[in-house]
Amino acid sequence: MNAIAEIMKYETAGDPVSGCKWTRKTTAKIARQLNGMGIRVSASTVGKLLKKLNYSLRKNIKRLESGLRNPPLPHHRNQQFRYIRRQIKDYTANGLPVISVDTKSRELVGPFHQPGRAWSQQPVAVLDHDFPSDAHGVAIPYGIYDFGQNKGFINLGTSCDTSEFAVASISRWWQMVGSSKYPDAETLLILADCGGSNGYRPRLWKHQLQVAFADRFNLFVKICHYPPGSSKWNPIEHRMFSFISNNWAAHPLIDYETVLKFIRTTKTSAGLKIRAALSTKRYHRGIRICDRQMKKMNLKHYTQRPKWNYSIAPFINVI
Repeated sequence: MNAIAEIMKYETAGDPVSGCKWTRKTTAKIARQLNGMGIRVSASTVGKLLKKLNYSLRKNIKRLESGLRNPPLPHHRNQQFRYIRRQIKDYTANGLPVISVDTKSRELVGPFHQPGRAWSQQPVAVLDHDFPSDAHGVAIPYGIYDFGQNKGFINLGTSCDTSEFAVASISRWWQMVGSSKYPDAETLLILADCGGSNGYRPRLWKHQLQVAFADRFNLFVKICHYPPGSSKWNPIEHRMFSFISNNWAAHPLIDYETVLKFIRTTKTSAGLKIRAALSTKRYHRGIRICDRQMKKMNLKHYTQRPKWNYSIAPFINVI
């Protein structure tokens, strides 16, 4: 069982809401890998063990709209998955921090309907429509999941999800948690989706990582993006966000303290614990970074899928 769990550690995807997990590997491939490790087991036995680890057979459901104009080729996707897996192993083997980052779905704060069911003597009354004008505000949870420690951090924004907010959230995690957990670390690996506020395209994301993080904390930062359409493979989705959604299922998020309480009380039998902080700073969209600012950055693209893999070194102490 432990051997299978170790194999699936890098081959798991999941839904951030339902918690459903799946894998790209077939039971036959897993059995062959275990046999190569000296563990004699059949594919059918692997299937039984996967069920005990909460995996199950699933069929495709036609629900998604195609939004990728130029989807990556299958071999490019697989190359990137293998590259990310190697980076995770190298960093964790050397005791270096690896974090998975993303923004959880935006929530309206107020007596609004939350999907799911919960035990109670009386049903909770909520508004019959989710009009933003009835909300006390919005909650934008930006998450940082520490791969090695199995610990999470949420910076709960009240404004909008921008690249500036994303980097400020990572900075806050480093100040409150990371710097004490990794006092000797000089480098950090960030795993992120290809789109959104921490995507590979926004110049502001890279610029803020330079001036508001790498230079500020004198840290060498390497960023690896999951291929487009592969956000479910980002560990934070099924290792942290899904448990938060389950924890507040069927409970209206009536105020910010309630949101923070549900995040902070999210725990798992595997030891996951999450810290949370409220950010009331107002962020603005539309900030542009010009070519001159980009040329001043200490940015390096790698030969392996250069758009998806790059590093930013501090100017204080270039590594």
